[in-house]
Amino acid sequence: MSFLSLVVKNPFRNKTRSSLAIIGIAIGITIIVAMGMITAGLQSSTQSTLKEGAADIMVTHMGSNSFVSSGGTLDQSWVNDVKNISGVKDAAGVLSVSNSSSGSISGSSTSSSSRPGGMGLTIVGIDSSYLNLAGVSSADVNGSLFSNGSTNEVIIGKNSAQNLNKTVGDTINLYGKDFKITGIYQTGNVMQDQNVFMSLNTLQNLTSNTGKISSIYVKEADNANATQVSKSITNTYPNDLSTTTAEDQANRMNSITSTIDSASWAISLLAIFIGGIGVINTMIMSVFERTREIGVLKAVGWKNRRILGMILGESIVLTLLAAVVGTIVGVVGVEALLYFSNSTLTAVFSFDILLRAFGVALLVGVLGGLYPAYRASKLAPTEALRYE
Repeated sequence: MSFLSLVVKNPFRNKTRSSLAIIGIAIGITIIVAMGMITAGLQSSTQSTLKEGAADIMVTHMGSNSFVSSGGTLDQSWVNDVKNISGVKDAAGVLSVSNSSSGSISGSSTSSSSRPGGMGLTIVGIDSSYLNLAGVSSADVNGSLFSNGSTNEVIIGKNSAQNLNKTVGDTINLYGKDFKITGIYQTGNVMQDQNVFMSLNTLQNLTSNTGKISSIYVKEADNANATQVSKSITNTYPNDLSTTTAEDQANRMNSITSTIDSASWAISLLAIFIGGIGVINTMIMSVFERTREIGVLKAVGWKNRRILGMILGESIVLTLLAAVVGTIVGVVGVEALLYFSNSTLTAVFSFDILLRAFGVALLVGVLGGLYPAYRASKLAPTEALRYE
């Protein structure tokens, strides 16, 4: 038997103890992988906030929350006022509302299935020529854009389309009115891809918000600075308008993902500590049970470093196997959770996550096996051979 095959087979002489050690470490690895995938998914979604061509600044009524759809809080005349501010290249009025219980969502006018409104679906009214400011370009759309002159056409985000089982050409009922889905878009932004877009005038009339908008999407002029333009808007209308730049929104999301990432690293350290104790216990018991065997190996010429390498190798084999199990369970578990919960988040598995999982496992194996390996290497052959 070769040295390598000996190292690989020895840990499984006591299958129960080895299995428990593997499970204990695999649980920590599973959490590391799962949180890493979710964090990576959030970071990927955040990047789409800074999509080229999208609005650089969002203008809302002073005191309103730009992250909540609250209907029309601004007069549409504010769009022209904002356009006249230095550094502004273009601006578009936007009306955002949540589909409330006063309406319903259904597959078609002849379908017997329906779903109550609400459900996190946001309807956005905007001129189709300004969809790029909302982060939706024609290249993102499977199908065609809605016509501004049409009163019964919409495009819907891919996430909502999947949740509602919609395709291009289907009908969706919003606030008691049937709309034809002319296109399904995908931007990569978790929140954006669950919206419905229609003509601004149509949504204003549909929700009794005539002449009203929720916010203004602003595109800065070439060579202008979004932060400076944002300050110019608030300085010009300090009591009426507030602004948020796309970079500010991205930074907020990055702050959240950084917190999650820090928690993931904290769990990694906890996994190292708990897993290390489990490995130490397993390997010490293994050395204790194989004292006479180790004495025989030393008696036939094995050096201390070879004994140390064998025990340490066995420890690493256990933890690397736990990394494989934990990684598989983590990936499958996250994908299953997102699928069955109909989540719009897309988890991202990357090489960095794989490297972290196996790095933690390797560190646990080294730290956990170091003391048992050192103890085994220091056994006196004559004493070990007399051991019963």
